[in-house]
Amino acid sequence: MSKGVISDDLVAAYAADGYVLVRGMLDAEEIGLLSRAAREDRVLDQRSYGKDDGEGGVVRLSVWNHPTDTIYGMVARCESIVGSAAKLLGDEPYHYHSKMIMKDAKVGGAWAWHQDYGYWYQNGVLSPNLTSAFIAVDRGTRENGCLQVIRGSHKLGRIEHEQAGDQAGADLERVEEILKRHELVHVEMEPGDVLFFHANTLHRSDQNRSDDPRWSMICCYNARSNDPYKDAHHPRYTPLVTVPDSAIREAGARRFVAGQDAAWLDDAEDLSARRLTAR
Repeated sequence: MSKGVISDDLVAAYAADGYVLVRGMLDAEEIGLLSRAAREDRVLDQRSYGKDDGEGGVVRLSVWNHPTDTIYGMVARCESIVGSAAKLLGDEPYHYHSKMIMKDAKVGGAWAWHQDYGYWYQNGVLSPNLTSAFIAVDRGTRENGCLQVIRGSHKLGRIEHEQAGDQAGADLERVEEILKRHELVHVEMEPGDVLFFHANTLHRSDQNRSDDPRWSMICCYNARSNDPYKDAHHPRYTPLVTVPDSAIREAGARRFVAGQDAAWLDDAEDLSARRLTAR
């Protein structure tokens, strides 16, 4: 599959496994524009920060709440991804936040085993009916720290999380027992592949000690009916204006003609830019 909303068969696979991998959802031109934009974007770089992984490594990332008219916003708002999120959530999705994970060659840190809902529960989100679209900007392999998931772990409910470095990780004793009964999957991806995964799916990644970077963009969506009951550093329900997939190319072309020097990720406008987020 490439363009378009995911099929009913893939929705069923997501329900069973807690994730589904869609190959080539962004084509070579689109992912090439996204990669170039991210690596040349001074604002994205200036607003990035590191999280100690508790293993001697640091993960660098940049987080923002609301999709703008940049190429990042067009990716997060495009018909293929938003329409797929709607089918997976069974509801109108809204943009909960997006992030760029910059796992650089040789120095990119690990992510501990965790569930996203282990964090988002604290934000007043009552149900784990959220989904994330993990977009491979670079090729992801075992050598450069590709994402790992535990198949079917989303059915086990929310697990207690404990602090590990700057991250909160799932209770390791429980994870070890889960791995005796559920399959560990290394999700190796090509640029433009998109992995949708449930907010309770256990996932992690190793440090990147290879010569190859492994950047990825993750767009997180909450269901409208799951609107948080209190304010937090990620937004409550905000209508999402969907755009055609072609808007990704158009935004990318504008970025390289006009430049993108304005502070699109503004501390005064976006709470996530103040580094209050936990992931």
